[in-house]
Amino acid sequence: MSDYLLSIVLGIIEGLTEFLPVSSTAHLRISEALLGIDLHDGYWKMFSIVIQLGAILCLPIYFRKRITAFLKTFPGGAAGDRTWLTHPLTLTLIAFVCTAAPSFLLTKVIGKHLENLVLMASSLIIGGIVMWVIDAIYGTRKIAASEEAAASEIDRMNLGQAIWIGLCQTLSAVFPGTSRSMATIAAGQTAGLSRAAALEFSFLLSIPTMIAATGYDLLKSLKPGKSGAENAIGTTHIDQHGWVLLAIGFVVSFVVAYGVVAWFMQWVRRRGFAPFAIYRILIGIAVLIWAVNLK
Repeated sequence: MSDYLLSIVLGIIEGLTEFLPVSSTAHLRISEALLGIDLHDGYWKMFSIVIQLGAILCLPIYFRKRITAFLKTFPGGAAGDRTWLTHPLTLTLIAFVCTAAPSFLLTKVIGKHLENLVLMASSLIIGGIVMWVIDAIYGTRKIAASEEAAASEIDRMNLGQAIWIGLCQTLSAVFPGTSRSMATIAAGQTAGLSRAAALEFSFLLSIPTMIAATGYDLLKSLKPGKSGAENAIGTTHIDQHGWVLLAIGFVVSFVVAYGVVAWFMQWVRRRGFAPFAIYRILIGIAVLIWAVNLK
């Protein structure tokens, strides 16, 4: 497979999986392993970071109206009953801090497990079971039939819900394969949100979370190591061919992710998360068998 086709394929995989509760990290790592890419290679590690950033940047565009409304209604809220501490914008940032702080402290632990296929497979299976059970218990409790209804739920969120969702999101950083969206959606449902509201808050929370995470990793990948040596996460020198591949993957990931977000928002209002849970369990079992046979 040519490098150009490879960058397109990986961009599509990232765009398809970044916001679905199936773990984009696991899918990228597994795909790279199947395609014969060295998981420890600095360039391809940075490639994964760049295409992830491409997917994430579709969210501020898709949710531009919601973000504008947040800014316009701060601090009183849409109904005028919020404060600077309980406004949805503040709650989103609080949830982000609840994720960022422990995740940053656990960076060394996280790094050791990024390429562990057995851990990813186990996380896919366990996460699928958890998501299936939670959606079966809480999924039909109440349904937000429109974007306005989901937005109204988010406008009424409280501090405890935001903290809980933020802390649960940390699981996706510590255990690759868990899925950030799975963790936040399941946490939102257990905190009292409908499927649609939990999904929308998951998307909104991912904006600061993933921009900070990928931005941090990207800076580390571009920073030379000691004595100008290649950095352990990224690569110090990239030629013109390498930049072209990064650009292709970035654009493809952005376009595909935008379509996935629009489709997923509509899907969740009519159906639940069970199909994604089943998929996680099946793919997790397949990867676990494959990873064990590799040893």
